[in-house]
Amino acid sequence: MSFLSWRAFVVSAALVFGSAAILAAHPATTPSKRDAALAARAQTGMVRVIVSTRRGAAESVAYTLRRRGRPIHKRFSLIDAIATNVTYEDLKALDVDPAVTRVSIDARVAADLAPATGSSSECSELQATLGLPDQGLTGKGVGVAIVDSGIQPSGDVSPVRSFDFTGGTEGYPSDDYGHGTHIAGLVASKATLSQGACPGIAPHARLISMKVLDSEGRGLTSTVIAAIEFAALNRTALGIDVINLSLGHPILEPAATDPLVRAVEAAVRAGIVVVVSAGNVGRNLVTKEPGYAGILSPANAPSAITVGAVDTRGTAARGDDVVAQYSSRGPTWYDGAIKPDLVAPGQDLISDAAIGSSLYTAYPERQVSTTGSAARLFRLSGTSMSAALTTGVAALLIEANRDASGTTPSPATIKKVLTYTALPIARTDPLTQGHGALNPVGAVSLMTAIASGSHSIVAAAATLPAPATTIAGETLTWSQSVVWGNAVVWGNTVVWGNTVVWGNTVVWGNNVVVWGDSVVWGNAAVWGNSVVWGNFVWGTTVVWGNTVVWGNTFVWGNWTAYGSDNDSR
Repeated sequence: MSFLSWRAFVVSAALVFGSAAILAAHPATTPSKRDAALAARAQTGMVRVIVSTRRGAAESVAYTLRRRGRPIHKRFSLIDAIATNVTYEDLKALDVDPAVTRVSIDARVAADLAPATGSSSECSELQATLGLPDQGLTGKGVGVAIVDSGIQPSGDVSPVRSFDFTGGTEGYPSDDYGHGTHIAGLVASKATLSQGACPGIAPHARLISMKVLDSEGRGLTSTVIAAIEFAALNRTALGIDVINLSLGHPILEPAATDPLVRAVEAAVRAGIVVVVSAGNVGRNLVTKEPGYAGILSPANAPSAITVGAVDTRGTAARGDDVVAQYSSRGPTWYDGAIKPDLVAPGQDLISDAAIGSSLYTAYPERQVSTTGSAARLFRLSGTSMSAALTTGVAALLIEANRDASGTTPSPATIKKVLTYTALPIARTDPLTQGHGALNPVGAVSLMTAIASGSHSIVAAAATLPAPATTIAGETLTWSQSVVWGNAVVWGNTVVWGNTVVWGNTVVWGNNVVVWGDSVVWGNAAVWGNSVVWGNFVWGTTVVWGNTVVWGNTFVWGNWTAYGSDNDSR
């Protein structure tokens, strides 16, 4: 199937998920104000929640809860919400309170890590496949907030400011898990510890550490929201241009009501580029088969740049690249949105280590030494790493635009440039790869053209020699596509396959999609009250191989996001 017809497939899949299958998976008896976790929870005991309210009503709701003896852990002015603990009786009262719009579980979030494969991806090969360093850009003056497990200072990564939202010592940078330091190195390592071998994408970017995860790489949704809100409200004072979020939790409600997604959207509206890892639940851990709809929250945020993972097979050439099996695929749960937006290298990447951290201690085989002394580098895999590389490239694009025009590009422009210049991976559908693989060289050239006087992506691309980039001797064509709502745009033309027929039947080329009670697409999928996709059954319960991933408890691989105890994993 061609890339074009795959695009048509994605649009149809997304629309069907939004209008049929997702609704079938959630009966009308579910309380309208509660997310899936709270709807399935037993009717006893206390539970930590995030209560969303009408604009300006958070204080009055907090007052009512305090009168009932409930603690108010955090208030979020950016999204009109509060974090608190409630009983089942409280939930029933919140259901009928007109000031309350939604009650969401304060879900556990976790850093996105994937298992090592034993393959090797050296720093020189990573730089070569990304075409870096490019045009002398270093991310100078660009502020990047790493919302993660913290950053351990070193000669490679030293945050200019450090904030601890977990209750630790404010202003003292630390990373007792080791994930955040690795992310920071991929974004902006100065490569001192590797004698210049493993630089970050934007080594002169300003790092701001925002610690939200503990020594096990876990945290609460409310803590992450607090960090995002702090970054948005202090964007100018701290000089924050980009936020990296390499963490998440399973999607429990539509994006429009998910408080973590709403915080991301608010940050983007404040002018911050937000890059999010797609998640590492793209395959069944038992059968090893790839599965769809594994995107985590907040990777389902419409305005975020959602990034999946590529395995480069340890080569600079792009021809042997594949999307890693663990990389979460779209569409998004509930909304059926097209995600990820693009993919980037994420397999076995070398970056800075947090010496003595949990990861460093637990996986000595991943330690990397370049001097014969103590290993100061570490090898990790996952969409977390892919998001970090993309964050670094976003910093380069901001620097390029400022150099050419003296202005800062909008988050939407950054996202469109990255997707327009992405390099599609052969024989890979867009639910898996988005628009294609990260292309820093093409993105910088297009951004420079836009900043130099063209007022649109299409006009700027027309001034370039060709919409293509040469890597390892091979010339690769850009995707030349951006998504505007549900429409996929190639160049200056909106394309929905070769033909669009609006009514009860939609025709994309030779593929017929029937809209009604069911949708039939070849022999691969039957969509109606349930979805059958190989071994993937979607209805009131989802069965993925032998693992039930949606019922009263959400289990995906070995990750229990909620059940009788929302602190379980």
